[in-house]
Amino acid sequence: MSTPFAQSQTRLNLLRSFAGESQARNRYTFAASVAKKNKLEVIESVFLFTAGQEQAHAKVFYDLLSSESGQNIAIDGSYPIDIFDDVLQYLRAAQHNEYQEHDVDYAQFAQIAGQEGFDTISHTFGMIAGVEKTHGDRFGRFADLLEQNKLFVSDVETGWMCLNCGQIVHSTVAPALCPVCKHGQGYFIRLEMAPFTCGACNQG
Repeated sequence: MSTPFAQSQTRLNLLRSFAGESQARNRYTFAASVAKKNKLEVIESVFLFTAGQEQAHAKVFYDLLSSESGQNIAIDGSYPIDIFDDVLQYLRAAQHNEYQEHDVDYAQFAQIAGQEGFDTISHTFGMIAGVEKTHGDRFGRFADLLEQNKLFVSDVETGWMCLNCGQIVHSTVAPALCPVCKHGQGYFIRLEMAPFTCGACNQG
């Protein structure tokens, strides 16, 4: 027998998830500003790209609470404080937080929703968890490249795309300036990772 939604743990978990996704969006916009100050516009773009997806997740969770409109619901929860001095720390923290959502939080929320009889909500938690895994992989890949001083350097000739104008250059090193729009090296991304796909996340 299904648990009444108004008395369910799922109701609270949806609100926790809305709060978490909303905070993630803001944390990523803050991190993007730090990346921009460090002339790492490609990392800025990754954070902003992901922030937009977190906003979309927040809306999905919020819409599932439409039956509770007009109420104030108290929840407890813990949320990360990520304020750092460098971009690498922001990337690693984001990677950890995304994996936490995939491995623990949303996996548990999906299980509880299923047990309470909310199969559609359970499935939604599972699908969004999969997206968070992609986010974690992406942040980890960029963190690895930054840590290894390979964000703009490749062991073999590869394609580099300028995120400002789309120009593609083939080289072992991203251009210091885009030959078309004259934007700096910080705008370049490996072609196989544009626009932020993680198809190459597990490659060297």
